[in-house]
Amino acid sequence: MKFHTKIAGLVATVTLITTPAHAQSAVTLYGVVDTGVAFVNGVGASRSSVAFMPNLSGTVPSRWGLRGTEDLGAGNKALFWLESGFAPDTGVANQGGRIFGRQALVGISGQWGQAAVGRQYTMLFWAMAEPDMLGPNIFGSGSFDTYLPNARADNALSYKGTFGGVTIGATYSFGRDSVNAGPSPAGTNCAGESPADKSACREWSVLLKYDTSSWSIGAAYDSQRGGAGAFGGLTRSDLKDDRLSINGYFMLGQAKIGGGWLRRNNEGSPTPISDLYYLGTSFPITPAFSVDAEGFHQRFHDSANKAWMFAARGTYAFSRRTSVYATAGYIDNRGNLTLSVNAGQAGTNTNAGGNQLGAMVGMKHIF
Repeated sequence: MKFHTKIAGLVATVTLITTPAHAQSAVTLYGVVDTGVAFVNGVGASRSSVAFMPNLSGTVPSRWGLRGTEDLGAGNKALFWLESGFAPDTGVANQGGRIFGRQALVGISGQWGQAAVGRQYTMLFWAMAEPDMLGPNIFGSGSFDTYLPNARADNALSYKGTFGGVTIGATYSFGRDSVNAGPSPAGTNCAGESPADKSACREWSVLLKYDTSSWSIGAAYDSQRGGAGAFGGLTRSDLKDDRLSINGYFMLGQAKIGGGWLRRNNEGSPTPISDLYYLGTSFPITPAFSVDAEGFHQRFHDSANKAWMFAARGTYAFSRRTSVYATAGYIDNRGNLTLSVNAGQAGTNTNAGGNQLGAMVGMKHIF
């Protein structure tokens, strides 16, 4: 920790030295290391059992980053955010080997909101960040749709502002992916900006949300264009993958209850239209011990394909920075679905219509 503190101090010092005297700057070094041992059964046609260390997500994906601001006066600030995802089981970079695969952006913020340029989250991510109780947990919404915990776009412009309780936002990407991130769960393989095809791999999203101290409701729309070689059947730029999210949460005493509906229309899929419903709760049993639980149901229109999943997590915090957890999930596929309960690592899908149980114990440290 002393080493990291020295680095942060050095970066901040260099920044201040190279900044005009009237400006005030701040740089923060931060990170999360989250890993453990997981188990799933019912893998493949042989219904085998597998134990492994996830390379993408435990309760949250491991990462480190730098973020900073400079006071420009009149309530405005320049900002940057560089965030690198890594696999704690092997130490390799995630997001297709990018140095800063989670975020790499620069922008300006003020009372009018924030505008940024670079690789960044789409508005679908911000819409689901609070109502989805388990979030990027290894057993969670990412088991149904790998884009949900990985909703980012390269070459993107963004705006987001909050006025009273109302938040509005939008993104537009000139080329949503420029790295082959497969076969990881986050992989899309859609090439970046293409001068030869202005529609290829474009992305846009919008957000409208209203928050109070005890409840929130919001809606977001996210649209992706395909391109040559893209995963998910989106191999042409005239094919779209659209998601509409409507969700919210409310407080009931100390319990937070959240849920929502996600309609997806993937024109590259033989069963393009699907609905994902989720409902969950987060509750502190004691100041140190908390429980999260969530249920999911996905169904595909004009198809026998559907699935149910139930997952829970218990977390014990030794401090504000260090905690241990145990989490488990169970998925039941119907029709030809082969969804794995595990969103933390590729390669553990079930047989068609199969069910699967997963469990994990792990540790998370925030610095």
